[in-house]
Amino acid sequence: MIEERTRRTQQVLREQEVAALLVGPSADLRYLVGYDALPLERLTLLIVPAEGELRLVVPELEAARAEASGATRLAELVPWGETDDPIALVATLLGPAGAGRLAVQDRLWTSFTLALQGALPDASWRPGSRVMRELRVVKDEEERRLLREVGQAIDRVHAQVPALLRPGRTEREVGRDIAELILEDHDVVNFVIVGSGPNGASPHHETGERVLQPGDAVVVDIGGTRQGYCSDCTRNYLVEHAPAGYEELHRVLEAAQDAAVAAVRPGVPAESIDAAARELIAAAGYGERFVHRTGHGIGVEEHEEPWIVAGNTEPLVAGMAFSVEPGIYVPDRYGARIEDIVLVTDTGVERLNHRPRAALTAG
Repeated sequence: MIEERTRRTQQVLREQEVAALLVGPSADLRYLVGYDALPLERLTLLIVPAEGELRLVVPELEAARAEASGATRLAELVPWGETDDPIALVATLLGPAGAGRLAVQDRLWTSFTLALQGALPDASWRPGSRVMRELRVVKDEEERRLLREVGQAIDRVHAQVPALLRPGRTEREVGRDIAELILEDHDVVNFVIVGSGPNGASPHHETGERVLQPGDAVVVDIGGTRQGYCSDCTRNYLVEHAPAGYEELHRVLEAAQDAAVAAVRPGVPAESIDAAARELIAAAGYGERFVHRTGHGIGVEEHEEPWIVAGNTEPLVAGMAFSVEPGIYVPDRYGARIEDIVLVTDTGVERLNHRPRAALTAG
């Protein structure tokens, strides 16, 4: 699978008339050669030329890790020593390509990018995302299988959450338990959000010391990485009973998510999925309480293209995977968000999460 990615990357470079792609430590590096490099002040850089062999420039002290990752099956390893100049080394390795059009991976540190631009004054530059999105936005069959499996894994974690939400426990205590559950079936914990009571009205609440109380609505948004692919799923829970007005709000949210998922099919613009959820929420009087986009792509990163938001007219394509996660947030009272990952199929949509969406009573 990874070897095919190398071939496709070089094909895209040629189509875009780009001489080489430069990739630092990132999801893109893992995607292309399977190496999860540390983001150090020492330069690590994969050079992908439009023609010829890939080279992976690494600090000498990281060479063993790079080799153990299997990256050397795809790229020649080029270590550099503590007193070497890695920027000059990259310029030398690029050769004539260093005077052409170069694509730089979006998350390469600015200090490295500026140094490369200074060492390669004849090059022209473009964001690496223009190359990488062509590869990553549509998932192949193996990627779809891995996304299904990691979706099932996070479902199994959510199945155990109600038992953790007892009055008297803090959000942090619950979050720590959830993280341990994620690691039972994932390789890495990406994030754990436990937003209880008024904290649920902050979509990216930092799990803290608030004590759960009877009548709390609790937003639990969790995700991890398994075999290189990410999970991300949000469900809502009630501690003993629902607060006033919450059940109506949650019913609106369920209907909005149903409408958005039902709108998914090849050829429709991404923004139409956002509109399907937003129109229902606005009609119920909660329009100003839905403060974020309806979804984001997912794969080797938990947030990647396509963006499911107003203004994105890109047509959906079979193989795209993204979240559908409308939310309603009432300041100082509570919030709710329902999030599932969906996959665009040849004829419509496939949900990758299957836990009940009604707010489950815990405690």
